[in-house]
Amino acid sequence: MTIYLHGGGFAYSNPPLERIMAYRLSQVTGRPAFAVDYRLAPAHPFPAAIEDVVAAYRSFLSQDVPAGRILLAGESAGATLLLSTLLVLAQAGDPLPAGAVALSPVTDFAANHWATPSDQGCDPADPVGDQYLAGARPDQAPQSPLYGDLRGLPPILLAVGGDEILLHDARRFAEAATTAGVDITLDIYDHMPHAFQATVVSPDACHLPTATTFLQRVGEWVARFPAAPAVR
Repeated sequence: MTIYLHGGGFAYSNPPLERIMAYRLSQVTGRPAFAVDYRLAPAHPFPAAIEDVVAAYRSFLSQDVPAGRILLAGESAGATLLLSTLLVLAQAGDPLPAGAVALSPVTDFAANHWATPSDQGCDPADPVGDQYLAGARPDQAPQSPLYGDLRGLPPILLAVGGDEILLHDARRFAEAATTAGVDITLDIYDHMPHAFQATVVSPDACHLPTATTFLQRVGEWVARFPAAPAVR
């Protein structure tokens, strides 16, 4: 099965969009997808959302769903929470999921990469980091996954748009994960903005072909893992 974590700058949700994204992920992976309705900032800042995702994951384990048959997937803020969750689970000694798909995560809140464009990015994405952190240090894990102990994490498919500010962030995390021995794949989609995959909900969207390609890529990557058992 796939546990899906929506984006929204840690402060917003869009249930209709999230249902469609969960459905699309279920289509391409051939697995049931479950969207986590995690708590949002500023009313519920760090670490509330991570706690909710960890609790959701553990709830499936408690229902005898093998960790090796669970995948995590998320975009933007959801991708950050996904990576943070992996670090929390690893530190606690929980069995880790089979793999994770992270699109456009923030991995380093200490970097000022959304105030000015990165070396190649130009998309003005704003992760609303101040509301989310609410005073927590930006240069520590799990809130900034780049600073965590990445050793032993499961395979990760990391996707990012070539025209977004978080491009450099994604490259840094991929390099750190590779150094830590993680099986990580970095896919860069040329000329794409932040969280471009959301255009699959709009037939008229100009980025629809690339978003569809991304979902197909997810399906191919996920095919390497054992399928989830039937849901009763």
